[in-house]
Amino acid sequence: MPQPSQLWMRSETRPTERRAPLTPEDAARLVRRGVRITVEESGHRVFPLDAYAAAGCDLAPAGSWAGAAPGSAYVLGLKELPSVPERLHHRHVYFGHAYKGQAQAPGLLRRFAAGGGTLLDLEYLADAQGRRLAAFGYWAGYVGAALAALRARGRLTAPLAALPRAELDARLRPSPGDRPLRALVIGVGGRSGRGARDALTTAGIEVTGWDRTATRRLDRAALLGHDILVNAVLTTRPVPPFLTPADLDAAAGTRRLSVIADITCDTGSPLHLLPVYDRLTDWAVPARRLRAGSPALDVIAIDNLPSLLPAEAARAFSADLLPKLLALHAPSPDPDWLRCRDAFTTALATLPQDPYRAA
Repeated sequence: MPQPSQLWMRSETRPTERRAPLTPEDAARLVRRGVRITVEESGHRVFPLDAYAAAGCDLAPAGSWAGAAPGSAYVLGLKELPSVPERLHHRHVYFGHAYKGQAQAPGLLRRFAAGGGTLLDLEYLADAQGRRLAAFGYWAGYVGAALAALRARGRLTAPLAALPRAELDARLRPSPGDRPLRALVIGVGGRSGRGARDALTTAGIEVTGWDRTATRRLDRAALLGHDILVNAVLTTRPVPPFLTPADLDAAAGTRRLSVIADITCDTGSPLHLLPVYDRLTDWAVPARRLRAGSPALDVIAIDNLPSLLPAEAARAFSADLLPKLLALHAPSPDPDWLRCRDAFTTALATLPQDPYRAA
């Protein structure tokens, strides 16, 4: 892999995205190692721009990467790119969400193909055993379970806003008169599952944890017998869903489940493990009603949960990513980044032909 001359940290297009993939402190560490870094202005990033300037970074206007970043630069971000330019010629490092059959995936991949650029999707930055090397999983699980607990107790308010962990925990702690709740966390052994368990424990809620073994012979009656379900399972191959609309219909009158928090948010993908819902929720409307009745059933499916605790989440992620950013600058190719690039190459090779271009 060619040696990079520059990292260019772009601003995020989503106003609710307050995280950063790189903190000012870790940027300073890279600068001291000879990596040139440009940081774009942002009106909503949790870390102030002058902290990056003090770390030795160059500054640039928001969104200027498309025309100003050198072709050799790695453009670093977190969430979706803007819709322009149509042709992407840089090497982009971010969560592209484009390899699982998502509806937007073909259009994004065709932009890279047209411009000759590369997507190094952070979801696929993993070691030889497939373990992800930099992830927001713990804080995604923590926040998702926290929102579910607040919803189950009737204390979830909207719109959501970013806040410090101490304040979230204060809201989570049980109050006199709260009825006992039971929660099920599927994927309890992973990063997201551990975060979900910790949040529910803070909330004083009894937690049942299922691992991969428990899902091989899924006990749906037991699943539906909990008040809260947190799905923290990331799968890369099709498996039977955990819950379907037919399961909910069959459980009418006996279901205890009232809140689902889906951390994975694989809507629009054949890998969707909870096809009882088909669209995401957001900060403005964090929960959506799936079934009426007593109890009613709501789903929470927000795809940038850690941004509700932006400082904590960004610091943990940046610390994980730092050694791999240093590896991008190393003279010899890094095997983890090579596997990440191979995932992109495979996705391009299997990209369906654009029917409009064919016509």
